Amino acid sequence: MNEMQAAPPPPDPPQATIQPRHRFSLIWLIPVVAFAIAAWLGWHTLSQLGPMIDITFQTGNGLVAGQTAVKHKAVDLGRVESVRLTHDMSKVVVRVRMRREATSNLTSHARFWVVRPRFTPGNISGLETLVSGSYIEFDPGAPGGTPQRQFVGLEQPPGVRSDEPGRTFTLKAQRIGSIGEGSPVFYRDIPVGEVLGYQRPALGQPIMVNIFVRKPYDSYVREDSHFWNVSGVSVAFDPQGVHVELESLQALLAGGVAFWTPSDNPGKEAAAGATFPLYPDLDAAESAGFKDNIPFVTYFRESVSGLGRGSPVRLYGLQVGTVTEVRLQIDPKTGEPRIRVGFDIQPERVLQPGELPNRPPLQVVSKLVKEGMRAEVDTANYVTGQEVLALVFAPGAPAADVSQEGEAIVLPSQSGGGLLDIAGSLSQIVNRLNRLPLDQIGANLNATLASLRNSVGGPQLKDALQSLTGTLASVQDLVRTANDNVGPALRRLPEMSAELQQTVARADRVLASINNGYGANSDLNRNLQRLLDQFNDAARSIRLLADFLDRHPEALLRGRPGSALQ
Repeated sequence: MNEMQAAPPPPDPPQATIQPRHRFSLIWLIPVVAFAIAAWLGWHTLSQLGPMIDITFQTGNGLVAGQTAVKHKAVDLGRVESVRLTHDMSKVVVRVRMRREATSNLTSHARFWVVRPRFTPGNISGLETLVSGSYIEFDPGAPGGTPQRQFVGLEQPPGVRSDEPGRTFTLKAQRIGSIGEGSPVFYRDIPVGEVLGYQRPALGQPIMVNIFVRKPYDSYVREDSHFWNVSGVSVAFDPQGVHVELESLQALLAGGVAFWTPSDNPGKEAAAGATFPLYPDLDAAESAGFKDNIPFVTYFRESVSGLGRGSPVRLYGLQVGTVTEVRLQIDPKTGEPRIRVGFDIQPERVLQPGELPNRPPLQVVSKLVKEGMRAEVDTANYVTGQEVLALVFAPGAPAADVSQEGEAIVLPSQSGGGLLDIAGSLSQIVNRLNRLPLDQIGANLNATLASLRNSVGGPQLKDALQSLTGTLASVQDLVRTANDNVGPALRRLPEMSAELQQTVARADRVLASINNGYGANSDLNRNLQRLLDQFNDAARSIRLLADFLDRHPEALLRGRPGSALQ
């Protein structure tokens, strides 16, 4: 046991030590690079992100969260993150994350609208979205707006982008016809702009239409330019026939506006936003372009059907003015109704500036009225009944005075021509026919026809016809007998005439012998001469009788034509 206790303990086992390695492994670059790339991408993405904006639309048709892009000139500037309804579920709120470069343009001047396929009478757009899908178009607008993050989207694309050069103008109209947003603006049939829209008019106020004219045509709009409506088709009936005017197919479908500027003496360029009247047609625009408009008034106490505002005023067939007013009025002196027709005379329509009279209009009109000038309603087209106001010179017209009503000159009138005269003549004929005793004439005619029927069917007419038949038969027998008896005599007449002529010749020879024997102045010679003259007359008479009977054998029964036997 002691030995066992005295045994020394075993030695400690050797301790192993690990020496650290200081070598760098390339495998560690992979996560480092991946982390760096992820960090850079994250930073770049965050750095490119712009503000979040909300756009309100009436509908969310074609908008998809996470897919629909916001573009400007085909460049992505944002993407739709969510599409939701408002609390009252009346509209759609589209939340869009914009890119950083668009932040400075998110102002009150910015506009947003959805680009989708649109088919309108005057335009077709957005066909490319049939393949790529709808997107939101962004127009930054003019610089200088206030920053904002809430926008109201446009339901229709705007007519003009903010970066398109040109100017806007305002037109004032009582009616706009088919003019609407996007309708074209024409200058000499060239589309130079379009209608931006119109403002809702107040009660009794004109409609204000906003238009845009592109460069360089905006410089053609001058202070004396005239605009008129060219919507649809204009059909007019005039003395030359049917006149159809169509500006273009686009104007026919979507309406349109045209303007004209005098080229001989154009005024100053119109400033942006200038206001012009919009005339209903070209004639009204041209009439407004004349500087000299002399107002006139005339009165009628007869129908003026077919005459209205815009009807032409003509002198010798040439238009010299336009009717401006036709209305019923009560004569303050007599209390009788009458038609008041107001019209303007534009001498520049037919006279050159150097040909205009330098005397006052009232003095010129007074002289013309003394020479018989009167106003009357005449028919311009008998098919449509269109009337015109004609200034005519009536020979022998009663004297009339020329007065003034304010600035208007009162011109005397007379009964019109054309359809009015025809209607008056027809009315007189109808009145005369109404005064005829047609009932009495009809009764007498019925009585006459009854008497004639009784006479035709009576025994007297039958007896007379039988007697006439017998008489005709007797006449026929007489003619046949005359032909049988007279024929040989007629055939002998030429022979008798020849024999008589031979006898006369022999008598001439005998007379010549007697003259030789007894002398030319003896009684025997004179008696023989008279005898020969009588023979000559008898022969000539027989020859004439034979010729006559040869041509008219019926003369033996009826006598000589023109004689008392007929």
